Amino acid sequence: MELFQYPYMQRALLAALIIGLAAPALGIYLVQRRLTLIGDGIGHVALTGVGLGLLLNRSPVLVAILVAAVGAVAVELVRARGRTSGDLALALLFYGGIAGGVMLVGLSNSNSAKLNAYLFGSLTTIPPEDMIVIAVLGVAILVAMLALRPALFAVCHDEEYARVSGLPVRTLNLLIAVTTAVTVTIAMRAVGVLLISALMVVPVAAAQQVARGFRSTMATAMLIGLLAAGSGVWVAANANTAPGASVVLMAIAAFVVVAALGAAWRALRRRGAPAGAPAPEPHEVVLNRS
Repeated sequence: MELFQYPYMQRALLAALIIGLAAPALGIYLVQRRLTLIGDGIGHVALTGVGLGLLLNRSPVLVAILVAAVGAVAVELVRARGRTSGDLALALLFYGGIAGGVMLVGLSNSNSAKLNAYLFGSLTTIPPEDMIVIAVLGVAILVAMLALRPALFAVCHDEEYARVSGLPVRTLNLLIAVTTAVTVTIAMRAVGVLLISALMVVPVAAAQQVARGFRSTMATAMLIGLLAAGSGVWVAANANTAPGASVVLMAIAAFVVVAALGAAWRALRRRGAPAGAPAPEPHEVVLNRS
């Protein structure tokens, strides 16, 4: 625990905790819409923004936010207009984004260490100015996801119902796309563009094993994300491992534990049920408005 006396470790822990809360809060909507891989695609576009920022000698994080937001909006508009499949749009993001990022980083004459810091995360090297950006945008994402939960749930669950109900479907879809881009971008320095999707999806998948209702699933996912972030930074500090990878592995470990406990609990319930009674079904948490 002595390491956490240093300012750089305090910034690393704070950044991890903010992202550990914000990523699952957004991720539950992506899981609902079956867009669990969009974080990877936008992450590769954000890498192009990083390269552009390094090339222009501007803040890589701020430039990446702008580039990733434009890419996310473009993908959402393509998806909504139905001109091409979502899979194809994501594939274009994957390949074009990472190719552009690598090329621009090379043109900026930056060393490979800078590229690796964004690919795999580098929590302990987050400067104070980036910490401010992460904190402000992370809190904004949390507020938006919680305050607009009923409307976002309706759009993600059934767009036609939401449209008939008078909700601004296109605006809400664009909001999800932009917040996904912002979340991926601010998390680059923490867990890396190659791992951020795991932090958005794995806590939600773990929460679905035990929680009932959309609200409780969201709260449980955020708790798991927070615990994974905190424990991952602690493991990295004591075992001298990569913080981003440690955070993601803690989230996966939480999923394995929760899934095992959930399976054991359902087995006990089936064993204690009266003869001839139907077996309890797994929780359909994302389809319940409670």
